[in-house]
Amino acid sequence: MSNTPVPVEKSSSITLRFMAAPTDVLHAGAHGVSGGRVLEWIDKAAYACATQWSGTYCVTAYVGHIHFTRPIPSGHIVEVRSRIAMTGRSSMHIVNEVLSADPRHGKFTRACDCLVIFVAKDTETGKPMAVPTFVPTTEEERRVADAALSRIDLRKAIEEEMSGQTYTDDSTAPRLIHRFLAKPTDVNWGGNVHGGTAMEWIDEAGAACTMEWSGERTVAVYAGGIRFYHPIHIGDLIEVEARLTRTDTRSLHTSIHVRSGDPRGGRGALTEAIHASVTYLGIDIDGEALPARPFTPATDEDQRLWEHTQRLKDLRAQYEPEPLVEPMPAAQRID
Repeated sequence: MSNTPVPVEKSSSITLRFMAAPTDVLHAGAHGVSGGRVLEWIDKAAYACATQWSGTYCVTAYVGHIHFTRPIPSGHIVEVRSRIAMTGRSSMHIVNEVLSADPRHGKFTRACDCLVIFVAKDTETGKPMAVPTFVPTTEEERRVADAALSRIDLRKAIEEEMSGQTYTDDSTAPRLIHRFLAKPTDVNWGGNVHGGTAMEWIDEAGAACTMEWSGERTVAVYAGGIRFYHPIHIGDLIEVEARLTRTDTRSLHTSIHVRSGDPRGGRGALTEAIHASVTYLGIDIDGEALPARPFTPATDEDQRLWEHTQRLKDLRAQYEPEPLVEPMPAAQRID
């Protein structure tokens, strides 16, 4: 009998299904699961999809353009559907949809969708590793690949705009800083902090900052331009800084930085690990949006970051990327 391994056809998609738990809700009185927890679910499903396709350990490189269109109640059955849209030499662009249903009737409706980019890594050298090329074979796969391609220029423009900004203490903007050590329970299968866990930290800091400013409960309604620069290790000192950059009629826009490093070196040893933009809304007891408490920029830096936030909004409107997923039939939407 031959001992030659039999080639297994790689799957380009995966679906995770589980129940949303009370512990997935960020604070008492919330109408649904926190945006950070949803981002964590997306990252884990996309990681499973990426490692399944590449056959090796993968790291999150970018998460973009996530609109949280409705809350996911505790007790709902959740489905996170992830599929390869396109591949580069070592990268995998993965489309993710999050749906949920009341288990009493089982009717799934979409809560959000987004694109996540993972990079395959050689487990011995830690360097990027080539992945199998994904070749679309159906009309739907070709449409999704085109949609992913349509976002490349937008992503580059957003990264350039975000990287050109500096953040100092010359500001009157509301801000909040969390500091703590990365715990062993935060580890992923490669020995580093899971990207989804870090995104939950981001949402917690942003929510706390906007709630302190507004005096109301707030929820994340949009996250974009989440760029991962280097891995975070267990035992690292973590600093998550959330700063309010702009308010509109109802929206509170934040810029959130995650820094990490050896705690023995103090703050001076911390380097930028992740940068994200997250938008929040204040909500009343019934979950209805409230007017935002206005923030008036006072320093040159405040004004620059206010205008920077507007440019990010303008870029998204200018590029108008193709939708990643087909709109749900009207009968299946929850407006």
